[in-house]
Amino acid sequence: MAKLVLSMDGLVLKEIPLVKERMSIGRKPNNDIQIDNLAISGEHAVVVTILDDSFLEDLNSTNGTLVNGQPAKKHFLKNGDVIELGKYKLKYVVEQIPQYGATEFERSDVGGMNLTKSNFTTSLSTSTISATNPTSFSARGDSPLGIVEILNGTNAGRRLELTKTMTTLGKPGVQVAVIARRPDGYFITHVEGALLPTINGQPVNGAARKLAENDVVEIAGTRMKFMVKR
Repeated sequence: MAKLVLSMDGLVLKEIPLVKERMSIGRKPNNDIQIDNLAISGEHAVVVTILDDSFLEDLNSTNGTLVNGQPAKKHFLKNGDVIELGKYKLKYVVEQIPQYGATEFERSDVGGMNLTKSNFTTSLSTSTISATNPTSFSARGDSPLGIVEILNGTNAGRRLELTKTMTTLGKPGVQVAVIARRPDGYFITHVEGALLPTINGQPVNGAARKLAENDVVEIAGTRMKFMVKR
């Protein structure tokens, strides 16, 4: 499980386990992590966690958010990253777990996009964002298997079965989204990039959006249709 370690001037104030999918940070008392300081906006930032992966989003705060000393609007968190809000720091810590499966990555390029899938790995590559699969849904017999079919570019017509718990699509540093498989269906979440992915022409922002059959998703210039395997 991942956690945030809150500190100020080198003094650790508390440790906050990331037990919720969305944990807000800000000065107002309704936030999951309240930091009562005038340098912190009322609703400053949010950390979204999907399975073993977390990402930070600054909520247009007045004074901004730094990650490892650099301004960040959206950032895919890696073990040891330090989030700075005014004089306060939040260190992102991933507690290591034993690895029982393969750690080899499957990679494929679809329409210039980078798609990665892995089995039971807790490490993240610096050049790409991994998709983590602790448990295969197909083995559990949960939701029907989803498929995306590429609609444009040189790989038009190619299909990708969404067999993993998480599939990350896009171009790191440009635009990245995650499609997560849950017992009640498939959900897409915007992870990185100023441009938002779209579903049927409508931008995806904020909370995860559930995909419906025949939805057309566009990520980093590549359009794809979501379907359910019959």
